[in-house]
Parts: sequence; C-alpha cells; structure tokens
Amino acid sequence: MRVIAGTARRMVLVAPKGTDTRPTGDRAKEGLFNIIGPQIVGARFLDLFCGSGVIGIEALSRGASEAVFAEQAKPALDALKKNISAVRMDSAAVILPMSVSDAVRQLEREGREFDIVFLDPPYGKGLIEGTISDLAKSSVVNKDGLIIAETETSLPLPETSLLEQKRDYGRTRFLFFRIQGETE
Repeated sequence: MRVIAGTARRMVLVAPKGTDTRPTGDRAKEGLFNIIGPQIVGARFLDLFCGSGVIGIEALSRGASEAVFAEQAKPALDALKKNISAVRMDSAAVILPMSVSDAVRQLEREGREFDIVFLDPPYGKGLIEGTISDLAKSSVVNKDGLIIAETETSLPLPETSLLEQKRDYGRTRFLFFRIQGETE
C-alpha cells in the first residue's frame, strides 16, 4: 500500500493486521482520484471511518489544504498516526479518535466545513445511509460539497435522492453524493 501521486508519492503506508480494516486498493484509489482530482487542490477533506488514512493522506499528497480523520478502532488509529508521521503531514492532518457520529457533531460545534467528505464504513451494516443522512442535516459539508462512500459492488445501492453516480473498480464501488446548498 502506497501513496500514488503528489508530494508523498511512492511513500509506503501501513495497515493494521487482521481483516477489520480494508485499505482501498491502488487501482480503485487511482480511479477515484482521477475523478475528483481537479477538486482536490486547496480542498478541506474529511475522511470518516478512515482506517489507516490511505484516502485522506492521498488527498493531502495531491494538494488538499487539510484533512480531518475520524476513526475509533485503536489498531487503525495506531496505523493512521504512523502513516501521517511517515509522510510528514502532521501540520495538515487532524485526528479525531471517536465515532463518526461524535466527530460530525464535534466538527459542527466547531463550525468546520468540508469540500469533500469520504467515508468507508464496514460493509453491509447500513452505515452509509445513516451517515449520509447525518451529514445532510449538519453544516459540516459546505454548499455543493461532495460526499463519496466506498462500498462493495455486491451490496445494494442506498435509497437516497442525493446519489449522483457510482463507479466500480473490481469489487470496490464508489458512490458520489451531492448535498445541494440552499438557494438564496
């Protein structure tokens, strides 16, 4: 597992042992960043259910101005801290060692907004729909912000009108949601 492009290109990243964390494969990650690449530079990036932080670190390497990582599993947090340190991005990274719902509430209290939100929850537990709903109700995603969820191609699509598109890379599926800002 490595950073594909940008300032940390070719840096090797670690993942916790076991099957609780599934780092996004290089092919899928490259496909994702080919789609969102023009939106990354200067973006505020939120990585939910971040695991070892592979996606948020890739965003920072490609020019995101900051990345906030939310994760509560200790093995994943340990890997995340090692990875951020290894790529020397400590000043642009914030780690929230808590559940995603607690992280969203905290970020909302702090008045934080993000341009791109990525979430990679455990597959098949119905967490995408709930998290998208929570984000849509919050002020954490800025006006016309993009939300991307990673899931498995064998799982059904979430039922929401916010889904704009999907892209498949092998067994990995990315779902793209847009929360439309209010018109003035």
